[in-house]
Amino acid sequence: MSGKASSSQLSVSSSGSGGLSHVYIQHPPLRCNVPRSRGLFYDDGNKLLCSPTSDQVFSWKTAPFDPLVAPTSDLISEGPILSIRYSLDAKIIAIQRTSQEIQFFHRETGQNFCHKCKPESESILGFFWTDCPLCHFVLVKNSGLDLLACDAESKSLQLVKTRKLNVSWYLYTHESRMVLLASGMQCNTFSGFQFSSAGIVCLPKFEMIMAKSEANSKPVLAAEDVYIATIYGRIYCLQIDRVAMLLHSYRFYQDAVVQQGSLPIYSSQIAVSVVDNVLLIHQVDAKVVILYDIFANSRAPISAPLPLLLRGLPRSNSFTSRSTAKDSESPEANISDSESKIYGDDWTFMIPDLACDVSNKLLWKINLDLEAISACSSEVPSVLEFLQHRKLEASKAKQLCLAITHNLILERRPVLMVAKAVEVLMVSYSQSLKTGSYLKGIKDTEDNAQFKSLKTNPKVNKEKLSGGAERSSTEVHISSSQSQQLGPANSPLNASVSERQESQLTSPAISPDEMYSFVFAPVEEEMVGDSSYLVAIILEFLRSASSVKKKVRPNINVLAIQLLARNERYAELSLFIINKVLEPSKKVAMQLLESGSQNSQVRKLGLDMLRQLSFHHDYVLQLVQDGYYLEALRYARKHKVVTVRPSLFLEAALASNDSQLLAAVLRFFSDFTPGFKTTSDCHTYNRILYEMNSAVAV
Repeated sequence: MSGKASSSQLSVSSSGSGGLSHVYIQHPPLRCNVPRSRGLFYDDGNKLLCSPTSDQVFSWKTAPFDPLVAPTSDLISEGPILSIRYSLDAKIIAIQRTSQEIQFFHRETGQNFCHKCKPESESILGFFWTDCPLCHFVLVKNSGLDLLACDAESKSLQLVKTRKLNVSWYLYTHESRMVLLASGMQCNTFSGFQFSSAGIVCLPKFEMIMAKSEANSKPVLAAEDVYIATIYGRIYCLQIDRVAMLLHSYRFYQDAVVQQGSLPIYSSQIAVSVVDNVLLIHQVDAKVVILYDIFANSRAPISAPLPLLLRGLPRSNSFTSRSTAKDSESPEANISDSESKIYGDDWTFMIPDLACDVSNKLLWKINLDLEAISACSSEVPSVLEFLQHRKLEASKAKQLCLAITHNLILERRPVLMVAKAVEVLMVSYSQSLKTGSYLKGIKDTEDNAQFKSLKTNPKVNKEKLSGGAERSSTEVHISSSQSQQLGPANSPLNASVSERQESQLTSPAISPDEMYSFVFAPVEEEMVGDSSYLVAIILEFLRSASSVKKKVRPNINVLAIQLLARNERYAELSLFIINKVLEPSKKVAMQLLESGSQNSQVRKLGLDMLRQLSFHHDYVLQLVQDGYYLEALRYARKHKVVTVRPSLFLEAALASNDSQLLAAVLRFFSDFTPGFKTTSDCHTYNRILYEMNSAVAV
């Protein structure tokens, strides 16, 4: 589905790389200008932009988007061309020649055959290929749908089924596998069918609301005022009401089509895009884009309306008024002025995220500027939640979340605000583990470098960072499974969408380990003054992790102990340990022992934790270190600790300069350690004991 743009264009200066915007297109575009071209056609099933001539079809792959991709070409016969689509296996090209005839070309053999309407009173409105098991090809006519099976060997199409309907115009997107057929005097009555790999689903008829400009007027709904959009895997229909200046949204369920609400529009010329599940409404007359996040269930835009930005345009084109003669001689100066135009006369927006300048044969990909969006609001939790739902630039979203949270704590924002922000991240992490979308860890040093650069980027550090209808039946949505079978009436409808599988990237979710490594540890190094604030934030983080039942590694607990001990808050530290606010572990116990050098109660908590966790070897060593040699020996015997060397006890007893203690240790090992009497340690320390006793006797 596409929408026309206005004839106005932005000034050259506002389209330069220095403009402010949340949405941008990147220079260079994909240039599709071939000699004697008969126009451009978009095949969304194969994501191909096609440019036919009299005897060839040139096609460019648009996903993944590469402005330098080379076209492929196929030979065809001469004749009129109304529409072009490749079969989903890319073996056959279908070209609509007239309202009565479609011609098919087999790419490998070069053979072709035709399919004509019967009777001649019927006319072809369009067609599309499907991966539905029932049919390969759907012909849309003014009298309904013909479901056809293609047999390339016999050079024919076999009629499988016919759906008789009066059709004024139709709408289809391969992403949704949904076709909408408009009928009625006002073209506002719709029948819908979904052709997925699981089968065909017939949706109930529904009507779109239309405001009247006059009491007795009956406005007619045009095809360019309706869009099918897939957002967060759910299929929506978006309808422009130019009289009411509203964009109505409808959501598809298996047994109903429910209006979800309306969004205001401020221009008579509107176009729609969907980028990374964000709804973009191009107010073409005003030359701005408004962003909405449907997931947030809010009618408020994500940010203020801003222009569509053109990035990467060579300076000689961006600042022509400053160009010198030397600039004009450079290759950059030879770029056509058409490539610096925004919202030109023949701009067509194609769902989800492409814009085609038909007259200049240019294709642009629309992108979100996540960093600009992040810096535009003071509602930090909302911004973090928005970033956590971004998938196309998951790594960038992740680094922004880490940088925002880091700065939030470093700037000592209110604890409640930080707590909400941390909770958003932990909930998102928990959900990503449930869905399996989380890929553990930041993958390589490049990602780490990106985070470090964000930390020192003044845009991120200094700017102020931020952040429907009730479900009554099962929704029609996109599923990554291509083999799910249709269930009862209340089961969800699933379309097999390979595009979603291709776009699955690393989740922007942040693990507790990453929170420690890239937020808490750096903040602890950078933050000066009283550490009570950071302790409060760490406790909120632990609470959030506990609320989603996710354990944290000991590092964060160790850091909390260090901070509390640094401020000599031993009473609070003891309470946190006793009440298990700080989870027990060997690392935590060892840190308690270290921090307890100035507080015997804290050290005792560390010793008790080692014993309770059955770290017998370490417990015995600590007892020896504290001078409790006999208690350590009794404990080692009771718990059969055989890993502690006798020499450790003997050396400690000797260091005490207590001959009775040394004698007791020797007697213990002689009585309870088989073979000890024959060891060199036994002979050595018996000799030393004898010398000590002799010295005392003298």
